[in-house]
Amino acid sequence: MSANAFDTLKSFSAGQFHSLPALEAAGIGKISRLPVSIRIVLESVLRNCDGIKVTTEHVKQLANWQPNAERTEEIPFTVARVILQDFTGVPLLADLAAMRSAAQRMGKDPKKIEPLVPVDMVVDHSIQVDAYGSKDALDLNMKIEFERNRERYQFLKWGMQAFDTFKVVPPGVGIVHQVNMEYLARGVMEKNGVYFPDTLVGTDSHTTMINGLGIVAWGVGGIEAEAAMLGQPVYFLTPDVVGVNLKGAAKPGVTATDIVLTITEMLRKAKVVGKFVEFFGEGAAAMSVTDRATIANMAPEYGATMGFFPVDEATCHYFTATGRSDAQVNTIRAYYQAQNLFGMPRAGEIDYSQVLELDLSTVEPSVAGPKRPQDRIALANLKSAFTGLMDKPVADGGYGKGAAALHSGDTPIRHGDIAIAAITSCTNTSNPGVMLAAGLLAKKAAALGLKPPAHVKTSLGPGSRAVTEYLNKAGLMDALEQVGFSVVGYGCTTCIGNSGPLKPEIEKAIADNDLVVASVLSGNRNFEARVHQAVKANFLMSPPLVVAFALAGRVDIDFDKEPVGTSKDGQPVYLRDLWPSNAEIAAVMNTATDAAAYRKIYADVGANNPLWDAVSAPTGTVYQ
Repeated sequence: MSANAFDTLKSFSAGQFHSLPALEAAGIGKISRLPVSIRIVLESVLRNCDGIKVTTEHVKQLANWQPNAERTEEIPFTVARVILQDFTGVPLLADLAAMRSAAQRMGKDPKKIEPLVPVDMVVDHSIQVDAYGSKDALDLNMKIEFERNRERYQFLKWGMQAFDTFKVVPPGVGIVHQVNMEYLARGVMEKNGVYFPDTLVGTDSHTTMINGLGIVAWGVGGIEAEAAMLGQPVYFLTPDVVGVNLKGAAKPGVTATDIVLTITEMLRKAKVVGKFVEFFGEGAAAMSVTDRATIANMAPEYGATMGFFPVDEATCHYFTATGRSDAQVNTIRAYYQAQNLFGMPRAGEIDYSQVLELDLSTVEPSVAGPKRPQDRIALANLKSAFTGLMDKPVADGGYGKGAAALHSGDTPIRHGDIAIAAITSCTNTSNPGVMLAAGLLAKKAAALGLKPPAHVKTSLGPGSRAVTEYLNKAGLMDALEQVGFSVVGYGCTTCIGNSGPLKPEIEKAIADNDLVVASVLSGNRNFEARVHQAVKANFLMSPPLVVAFALAGRVDIDFDKEPVGTSKDGQPVYLRDLWPSNAEIAAVMNTATDAAAYRKIYADVGANNPLWDAVSAPTGTVYQ
């Protein structure tokens, strides 16, 4: 059967495309009322309709998606590409290598074993925070990383040269989801003159971050990813789609992190597990793409399959600011306009399974923890909340130590103290707004002579080299280093538990006294023992708050009433003295939107990496 079964192959300014408006005009369904995310999946079903794996009945079923129907039908979704990280991706490469070896033994051409869609692996899960707090921490940690992972890296280097469609972004470049945003994402793809949306699956749950760029994607297991690599559809049950109407604007001082923690709390209560979430409304339209990506990133934490933001002019601006060509951005805009998919929907324009609302002006500075990302605590209430947990019995979810035990004793670290303070994770390090805020806060703190106490292990693990580029341009990197936040690696680090060892005397004090100590991190998960096996209380928060808590050295603090620390002149310094204004952040934001800088960083992702260059690897089409 022709892939043009419904006569939808039409032309637009760049080439041909399978037109959803033409499908609606043919009377197949009221497609213009469908959620945008469903329409993008429908385009894939329509374009890949071959009468075998994807049938005309599949097209008709999805084109007639009903907001509240019984969900019994599976959708065959053929994605445009696949992304991998090194922990979950290596087994997939091993399978491809095994298939090539088998083909060779059978006397067949092993080159016939080749992914049918582009596959990109980003090595980001192997770096650990062994060294910290010094300018040479990055170099030391990478050397240790390569010693630990040499055999794996040899295998990956073989794969790079053996397969045409399998590419590797080597260690030391960034976190897969941020590299996907800044470099790998195409927006629109083309094959044989036919254009179609960039879609993907990835072997990491936070693949959803790319939903902030209007790209349909989510995390899957290795078997599904391998099937997608080999050109097979990913099958999933037709979902409900929950529309979230974002209204108003955030108050000054409220960050994207505060918003996503509020949304995570709200959507967990709304039970969106297994559903698509699609954001719309004037609040969503006014958001930067990086703020959208922060919200989309935590879809696994609020339980949704996706947290999707449609493509609009802000999307095009992001592609331009991160170094994509004018021709590419113009094609993205023209394609989505031709599909009637361009622009943020307004209330009433889409039929959703359920509509929720969030007035962004009601969001307040927040943290989440100490054990689950949906357990949001207003920053102003953290001291009382933590004190209450110290009093509450263990059987009731508390620590059963008694509030009087806080900061008592003469050990080098005590109950309520912070052991780890990490600016980490793609969730927040991808967002210049909060990263520049952290740098500005650090600059004010450094000028006043503030430093974290000795028991705090500090680290900065940016999601890409673009972050350090703009922090340096803004004159903020030195200040971050002065308050302990030196770059420790370009990877997931503390967010996935690669926080490295604490000082021996700190570990001993915690173990000997069964201390309830804390971590503060700009990550997305905080389950007990995930960040570090000795740290019982873990709080998610924005990067500037991570710096503030690191300086304070403890979590049971009321920043409204208690100082962060004492200046070199002996004066109390409060959070309000350090917190940057929106105007101060805006004044340095241009450093993060230098397209030439992104083009330079990603011109050759393997360049200037002597450790990677030194890894010797076999060559040839079959792994020996």
